[in-house]
Order: sequence, then structure tokens, then C-alpha cells
Amino acid sequence: MTSSSQRPAPQLSSALILLDPRDDVALAREQLVPGAPLDAEHRVAGLIPPGHKIAVRDVAAGAPVRRYGQIIGFASRPIRCGEHVHTHNLSMGEFERDYAFGVDVHETPRAARRATFAGIRRADGRIATRNYVGILTTVNCSATVARAIADQFRRDIHPEALAAFPNVDGVVALTHGQGCAMASEGEPIDVLRRTLAGYARHPNFYAVLIVGLGCETNQIDALVETEHLERSTQLTTMTIQQTGGTARTVAAGIERVRELLAQANRVTREPVDASHLTVGLQCGGSDSYSGISANPALGSAVDRLVAHGGTAILSETPEIYGAEHLLTRRAASREVGEKLVARLRWWEDYCARMNANMNNNPSAGNKAGGLTTILEKSLGAVAKGGTTPLVETYEYAEPVRAHGLVFMDTPGYDPVSATGQVAGGANLICFTTGRGSAYGCAPAPSLKFGTNSALWQRQQEDIDLNCGTILDGEQSVEEVGAAIFELMLATASGQQTKSETHGYGQNEFVPWQLGAVM
Repeated sequence: MTSSSQRPAPQLSSALILLDPRDDVALAREQLVPGAPLDAEHRVAGLIPPGHKIAVRDVAAGAPVRRYGQIIGFASRPIRCGEHVHTHNLSMGEFERDYAFGVDVHETPRAARRATFAGIRRADGRIATRNYVGILTTVNCSATVARAIADQFRRDIHPEALAAFPNVDGVVALTHGQGCAMASEGEPIDVLRRTLAGYARHPNFYAVLIVGLGCETNQIDALVETEHLERSTQLTTMTIQQTGGTARTVAAGIERVRELLAQANRVTREPVDASHLTVGLQCGGSDSYSGISANPALGSAVDRLVAHGGTAILSETPEIYGAEHLLTRRAASREVGEKLVARLRWWEDYCARMNANMNNNPSAGNKAGGLTTILEKSLGAVAKGGTTPLVETYEYAEPVRAHGLVFMDTPGYDPVSATGQVAGGANLICFTTGRGSAYGCAPAPSLKFGTNSALWQRQQEDIDLNCGTILDGEQSVEEVGAAIFELMLATASGQQTKSETHGYGQNEFVPWQLGAVM
């Protein structure tokens, strides 16, 4: 019997995309109708939507089905050549992955001359890409007050409030639903405090005001002490109870922000090299094209970024499940790879405790876009990490100090995942989407890249760059990757993203909530 690695590549219609000669499925570039030619001998057996999979050979029931040359699931019934392959005949199954720690590690060539962007240098030497004043909350009970303070400086409501401060990008209140009805010690409150502290220290904030209620579990003093924060003119705190109620706290907060604006406005931008860029990698509203256009193009940009000394954070742990062996093979050390595998095992246990399973992801929109299993989605998602070695693995919201490609353990839910990346130090987010995403992430600007030209034509107001030109045969992955890298530098220099023009960013702050709500 011929093995999958020895199979000759079928000669398919130009309406199909075959990624690897070992693959059992190809991707439809356009809608295929019954009877359309598949190859010289076979015809399409039914209606195949754009981006969906079609079998290019017979597959027996229970046999693995491959895309990208990798297993994406198992045939739940016999599949004939020319049939639509999706949730009705493809399912999850267990199989061994060869982690082969470090066997594919290669040195990333360093750029002879580093690229630069116009960054903001803080007094301690850190580099910012934006210049905000931030208001953080310890608990949901102080969210209304924090929003009321920030609303006084919204350009769409009070355009005069920041008119004299053109170098200030805005005043944002980042609120959340946690902080009380939880244990005063343990992982849930540790993660919340680590996230808040990461934002309090973020270089894109000139200054931060932390507002609490006063009686919550997540006490301000405990937050400051456990996270080694230092109160100063740029990190101040207040509580509603101690200040004397809602109106007085709002008034005091507005006055405090007004005092900060003149100082924050004194910043200037200067040329700094790209090693100061830390980019969080996200994909949301993915489709079957994500893994062959936008994600590998972003991966190409990541390789360029690392070559220039920068850092990229790959995350969304449930969305590398089934493809983690492609990352462990690139781990710079066995320890880094083992840490990654340990996070996957944590997720398996977490799902078991919650009566869930890893294949609850993909979402309904992902499936409508042609993705069938989490294995398939993950194989496309890891392409965002390019080909450079994986140099470190971090837990959620941990400070990222390594340079190069790193992994941070986060959920696959985009707002929660990006919140952890920004808490870890990401000063730019790059977000690929195939179904269409409307997302922003203050204080870090967020770029969105569409996977297909139909999305670009439909939703240009939210998408910063069309990667569908790869599918259209107009550009290569490397050409689009180069364009993404240049857009990274321009955005880090102050060029606004689509999401910034729409005012996204405040509502997308969502720290990971773990543990029981009491």
C-alpha cells in the first residue's frame, strides 16, 4: 500500500488549491457545482462553498485526513473522491505527535542594518508606540466611576478637552468584571493582579490612575505590594469609599487627569530600532484561507521582525492544539518545548474539569468559513509564528523579556488573549481575520489583515491590509509579509489603524477569569 508520504500529487482543476502532495483534501477557490471537473477522471459530487474542502482521493472510514501534510481529523464514514469534506464526515480523534524537541531549530539571519520607527522614549528608557493616560479598576464596582472620568476626555463627546494636548492619544478607562467574590490568594487573583500590573507599567501609558471601591477582595494596597508597583506622580490610586462617594471620586479623578495632560503632552518621537517592537499575534474570525494567506504572510513579517531584533508573541493555546509538535521542533531548548507541552496538558485537564473539549473551538463562523476541527484551525494558526526558533514560553500576562518568537499561554478568545499579551508588554497587535473582525486594543494599536479579497471589498473600513492578493495570484506570501512589516513600523511610528479611527480599545480589555465566583 502506498504511504501518504509517497502519494503523487493529483493534477487538479485550477479552481482548487492543494497545499501538499500528501493531502487528502483540496480547497475550493470559488463555489463548485456538482459535475464540475475535479481532475481528468473525477467530478465534483455536490455543492462546495468557497474555502471549503473537497476530497481528492477516496478515504476509508476511520482513516486520517490530511491537509498541510498533517492530520486534521479522521473520516467518520467513507469519503469518496469529489465529496465535500466537513463536519458531516470528518471528526476528531487521538493520535501521537512527535515533539522532536529542537530538531528544526535554525539560526535566524540578522539584518545587516536594523529597521527603525519613530518611537516615544520614556524616562526609564522603555519605548512606547502610543501615549495614553490610563484609568484602571481593581473591581467591577469602580467601573462606572472610571468610565465617567475618562468620558470627560473623549474627543467625540468633548473635543475641546484634549485640543491643547495633540501629543496625547487619549484617556482610556479599562474596566473589568472581576475583583471580588473570589479568594484573596491563589491563581485567579494572581492572574488578575499580574494583568493589571502589566498595564500599569505599560510604556504606552504616560500615567495611570487606579480606582477601587474600597472593600473589594482585590485591595489596592495588596495589588501595589504583591506586584511591586510604586506610587508616584505617574501612578496614583483612590477609592470611592475613602474619597467620599461617586461624584467626589469622579471630580477628583478628572482633576488628577487634567494635572497629568500637560506633562504627558511633552513627549516627542525619535528614531529607534525595531528591536523595541513587541508584537502580539492574533487570529479571529478565521476561515479556511487563513492558513494559506494572512497567517503565513504575518509569519513572514515575524521572521523579518526577529531578524531586526524584535519580539513576537504567539498565543491562543487551544488554537495550537494538534499543531504544537510543529513548535516544539523549533524550540530553542528542550525546557522551552516542555513548558509549551505542559500548558497543553493543563488545558486538557481544564477542559475535563469543565466538561468541555478542545474541539469546542472552532466557532460557528469558523465552520461556515470552511474550518472543521481544532486540528485544522491550529495548523493554520501556527503559521503566524513564521519559521524562527521558539525562544521562550510564558504564562498568561507574564512580562516578556526575551527577544525573538515567544509563546504566551492564553485562551483562544481574542480579547482575553490580547489582554494578556499587552499585559506582557506587547506594544502592537497584529490580527488576521477571514470572516471579518472589528477589534481594537488600547493602549496598543491593533492592525487587522484580511485573508481574502471578498472580505476586503465588504469590510474595508475595519481591515488594514488585504492578504487575499496571495490567493488571487497577484502577490507572494513574502511580498505581503514585507508589506506587513512596513505597516508595523508605520503604525508604531504613530500612523492610526482602522480600529483606532473607530474608537475601539476600551471595551476589549478582558482579563482571563479563572476559578469560582463566590
